[in-house]
Amino acid sequence: MGTLVSKGAGFGRVSSLSIFGLCPPVLTRAGHLGPGCPGQGVPARPGVPPRLSQSSAPFVLTRPRRAETASRPTFPCCPGSSCRSRLSGRAVPSSGTPVSPLSRSSMWLPLVLLLLLPAVLPAQCCEPPGGSVGAVRVLSARLLGLAGDPARDPDPAVYLALRLARDHDPRLEQRYLERLQDAFQQPYGRSLQAHGHSRWDAEHSTYVSAAEWPHTGRLALYLLGLRATCPPLSPQRSLVTWLKYYLEEDWTGSRRHGHPLTSYYQYGLGVLALCVHHKRVREEVIRRLLTAQHHGRLGHSGNAVDTEAVVALAFTCLERRRLVGTGLAAELRAAAHRASRSMAEAQGPDSIIGNIYSTPWALQVFLATGACQTEPAFGRAMAALLENLEAFGTAATMAQVLPVLHGRSYLDIASMHCREESDTLTPMDIEPPTEVPGNKTVQLVVECPLPWCYELRLYDRLVPVPAAASLLDVLWAAAALEPHDFKFHTQDTPQGPFLTQVLGLEARQEKRNYWQLLTAPNMPLQMGIADYRPQDGETLILCLSEW
Repeated sequence: MGTLVSKGAGFGRVSSLSIFGLCPPVLTRAGHLGPGCPGQGVPARPGVPPRLSQSSAPFVLTRPRRAETASRPTFPCCPGSSCRSRLSGRAVPSSGTPVSPLSRSSMWLPLVLLLLLPAVLPAQCCEPPGGSVGAVRVLSARLLGLAGDPARDPDPAVYLALRLARDHDPRLEQRYLERLQDAFQQPYGRSLQAHGHSRWDAEHSTYVSAAEWPHTGRLALYLLGLRATCPPLSPQRSLVTWLKYYLEEDWTGSRRHGHPLTSYYQYGLGVLALCVHHKRVREEVIRRLLTAQHHGRLGHSGNAVDTEAVVALAFTCLERRRLVGTGLAAELRAAAHRASRSMAEAQGPDSIIGNIYSTPWALQVFLATGACQTEPAFGRAMAALLENLEAFGTAATMAQVLPVLHGRSYLDIASMHCREESDTLTPMDIEPPTEVPGNKTVQLVVECPLPWCYELRLYDRLVPVPAAASLLDVLWAAAALEPHDFKFHTQDTPQGPFLTQVLGLEARQEKRNYWQLLTAPNMPLQMGIADYRPQDGETLILCLSEW
């Protein structure tokens, strides 16, 4: 969010509505069926994990190198290597001090320095501070432990996070890849024609039933995962064809409603996946995203960080890989830089960009465009993530934050070079939450505004629950109260349960609404219903909202 990647339908996206990364965020997006409705896009986790200390001992998670070695991806830049200044284009040592080619005796030196001042400012390294290595390795080990659980459905975003990390367990990663391949072989192993579709169908259809809803984001993440293997796996031609088909089917919604059937988040993810595999994309498809960005259509409820970031990554990839003409490349470059600037301007006083779960997406854009070397917002946001690692307690949220904690973006997948890969990471089990004695009382409110309901407040009642109860536990307790007038339904997603129906009112993707989770008076929750643990006396509001 996962793996359906749509925002308003009810799946959970972790930044927001993604995380499979699939629907745009409402944290900036919270949900799959709901990459992203405010307050719904975070996967469920058994409890808030212990805060990860930056002093966590790295040796606990490492082990001696095994005799067997596999291919290992390498990435450019810091520490110990030269970064390239985005402004000057000159090599800058990792210390950040550029080497001037000018002679000190030159009479033109003062004038030249004045003209080149912006270009000779020290470039910061695009990686977390060295003191955070232990905490980041702990988080990687925890994600590896979750990936090794056969009871969990495989998630392409989890695989991507494992591959973009610095430490690996090659054998476990290979088993996880095989599980992904098994999951995707059945639905996408055959051609479109074998499923009764054709390209003409995609380009000329005007309606897609709910049963045939495009899985654009999910398939895009899987294709990105295939490119991240070492050596990279070439996708079956049918997979690329399916993704192009989904992009066309997805756009049928724009002809009727002015937006894709799923979301611009998923649509941008599809374009990014094709680009990373060096597949050309029709200019019309690209201009749909350019137009949406230009007219401010990428977000909802004023929060569009996740979607803006994914689209900017797609633009940067298309321009860098020279898959478009010179004129369009210039437009894409300018659009990506606008997105980078807007994210820097959106940074709050707490250094968060959008919300804690959308911040990693913004950092991916800074990394991909090179703005990380000169943009102060990058360092501040990175520090904020490291101070809030306890918020990333589920597989989906960990997968969202780990790439940037290793100094990577999804664009790095396209330039991975395989070499010897050491086996240095050991899976870590996540301990169950500790029991908290006592009880608490929570005020549960359900609101449904116009145009869906004539009466705003549909439910308002005190609900007694155990002190350690989550929001999901509160809902179950309310349903058990006499006269049993509270009912709800959830949908399981890789990010955890997603709230889809309350009091018989169902959030529907075609209506572009979702159940937003708020704490009074109107603060969106930044966790999922199984993650969030309300305080005693707190008022929780379930509000049917539009995205």
